Amino acid sequence: MPDHENPDTAPALAGRTVCVAGLGVSGPPVARALLARGARVVVVDGRDDDTTRAVAAELTDAGAEVVLGDTPLPEGCDLVVTSPGWRPDAPLLVRAAEAGVEVIGDVELAWRLKPADQVWLAVTGTNGKTTTVRMLEAMLRADGRDALAVGNVGTPVIDAVLPDADGRVHDVLAVELSSFQLHWSSSVRPHAAVVLNVAPDHLDWHGGLTAYARAKGRVFARGTVRVVNTADPWSVRLAEEDGDPHTPLVGVGLDTPRAGELGVVEDLLVDRAFVAEPHSTAEELAGLADVRPAAPHNVANALAAAALARSIGVAAESVRAGLTAFVPEPHRIAHVATVDGVDYVNDSKATNPHAAAASLRAHRPVVWIAGGLLKGADVDDLVAMAADRLRGVVLIGADRARLREALAKHAPDVPVVEVEGPAEDAPEGHTVMDTVVAAAADLAEEGDTVLLAPAAASMDMFTNYPERGRFFAEAVERRR
Repeated sequence: MPDHENPDTAPALAGRTVCVAGLGVSGPPVARALLARGARVVVVDGRDDDTTRAVAAELTDAGAEVVLGDTPLPEGCDLVVTSPGWRPDAPLLVRAAEAGVEVIGDVELAWRLKPADQVWLAVTGTNGKTTTVRMLEAMLRADGRDALAVGNVGTPVIDAVLPDADGRVHDVLAVELSSFQLHWSSSVRPHAAVVLNVAPDHLDWHGGLTAYARAKGRVFARGTVRVVNTADPWSVRLAEEDGDPHTPLVGVGLDTPRAGELGVVEDLLVDRAFVAEPHSTAEELAGLADVRPAAPHNVANALAAAALARSIGVAAESVRAGLTAFVPEPHRIAHVATVDGVDYVNDSKATNPHAAAASLRAHRPVVWIAGGLLKGADVDDLVAMAADRLRGVVLIGADRARLREALAKHAPDVPVVEVEGPAEDAPEGHTVMDTVVAAAADLAEEGDTVLLAPAAASMDMFTNYPERGRFFAEAVERRR
């Protein structure tokens, strides 16, 4: 068990006034951690609804001051810990910068509070983060390590660096990091890190693709082993330009690996980086059959997880055992059912064009269900790539017109059906997805795949992408 905590890096918090900006997922655990260290904690949130008030009441009982409906910079504040989603131009954060008050995120605070010998293995990228950290966690545990996947996978990072009720802290963290979290991190130094890929996403928050990519590149900090996806130009560029040139650079890809890389030889995942003689030897890690699902992008995720695990000495047999034990997260290229010879696949997690492209490449021919909130992303390249594998398309959501225009340009002969809502004569309990699935079934032929890979966010029609995927799966089940 790591020694808690590092006196050289742990900040002195007792008596300091710390503002916690936002009562979202990260705000409450951050506030509790600060209170436990004797800080005066002032939590602010512009919302003032029943849910927010309930959370605020719990924190007030714990000793925090809470301000709802406004976001003032507290008097005497000398540190702000912001929720990841708050943009840099939020008035509170601007006021803090003007006053010379340091602004950090929850991950940065966790790094400063973590045990000195706790190892972080970090994963970022536009797509595949959660799958990769879950695979990594399974590999680490198969190797007997006291490991936990944290970040955007459920357990807040701040909770994983503090002792539990028994005084225990995990030895190794597989940390999923978003571009937002990395933007607000200045001193985080993982032992090893990977940028899986970079594609346009959250451009409205970052102000452009380059700024978004550079936020990802912050994961390649001084002293960090750099793991790169050799097929992704941004991944390689960020490691070379933003990383420490004195640390190892390890490539992962779907081709035969060269020395210093992990790759694929026939049906095997092979390591030529973390072996005694990379120029003359290789070690078998697993088979393609051990990767579920074995779609190309998911094999790349498995190789990235393996590289991070191998960077701390995880045995080859533990990589295979971890992949075998790994259970894919819901709504990620999940086969729902086969009805009348047509496969129905739920990839509701494909919330941007890059993720949808990976799903489309894994299936042919396809009746594609697409649309939602595109968040400023361009879809021309996606539609052009997929055009020759499309049997038909069912469009939904607020930004479906942009997809319709791209389809008219790049796939003019592909039939397109647009669905705005449930059918007027829909039975009680049926959702818009019943109408969507019925339209897709009409377009599909035996041997086809009906693929929900929207390339867009869900909040225009659904609570979130899991609800979108659940409604899809339930609609398919009603057709069986």
